[in-house]
Amino acid sequence: MIKAKNSMLCPNCRRLISKDENLCPYCGLSNPGSRLKFDIFNPFSRGSVDIIKIIIYINIGFYIISIFLNPYSLGLSANPLTFLSPSDRSLFLLGATGTVPIAGFGRWWTLVSASFLHGGILHIFFNMAALGQLGPFVLHEFGFSRFVVIYILTGVAGFFLSYLAGIPFTIGASASICGLIGAILHYGKSRGGFYGEAIYRQATGWIIGIVIFGLLVPGINNWAHGGGVISGILLAFLMGYQEKKGETSLHRALAAGCILLTIASSLWAVLQAMYHQYM
Repeated sequence: MIKAKNSMLCPNCRRLISKDENLCPYCGLSNPGSRLKFDIFNPFSRGSVDIIKIIIYINIGFYIISIFLNPYSLGLSANPLTFLSPSDRSLFLLGATGTVPIAGFGRWWTLVSASFLHGGILHIFFNMAALGQLGPFVLHEFGFSRFVVIYILTGVAGFFLSYLAGIPFTIGASASICGLIGAILHYGKSRGGFYGEAIYRQATGWIIGIVIFGLLVPGINNWAHGGGVISGILLAFLMGYQEKKGETSLHRALAAGCILLTIASSLWAVLQAMYHQYM
């Protein structure tokens, strides 16, 4: 029996454990009693804050800002794919990526910021709907920290691959969403059994649909989609998922780094956009 004076709640799974444990016996968190904890994650692990809704709100916020930066150039064509589309100048100022921003202006931070920008009302609607469907599954099966790492880094990886492929100007959350699909694909294949195979087949169907859509619709960044899927599979393989092992301090540190990087790039995008637009 654990003595009350020598017990604590695991910062990750919130189960009662001994402070002397090297690993949480329930979730596998290393050194749960250490004072070096990323307490910022506790509300998320308890489910009191919805990270997926926060990401959606950030995307919506950036979409609104991109419109108001240059409202007179707002796309009002009858084409539903370009309806209510911000101007290229607004998107550039807020952190669109590609060979033009990176090679031409050295804006490497746009590999992060571009995932939160969208080129029209349908673009953001479909991406956020996909995030709302896929995100909760990855969050549940991989945990908060690994979800953050997968979402942010697969977006960076997808856009970096498209940069190497020579894509001049690109935006959108689809690289990160494809990263979630890649993680789900690995989960289904690794878990196996009836449930795992069903998940694997469904994820494979999503990938096939994305490939077909990318081939039929002009202007789709297929390189970013492919980079997102591949990096999602790789990250899921390297970090594992909840049924195999719990989140570790390394996962938490990586997630903290991704969060800080996202906050820094987002704030810089808004500040320099406002400066160039109004100063």
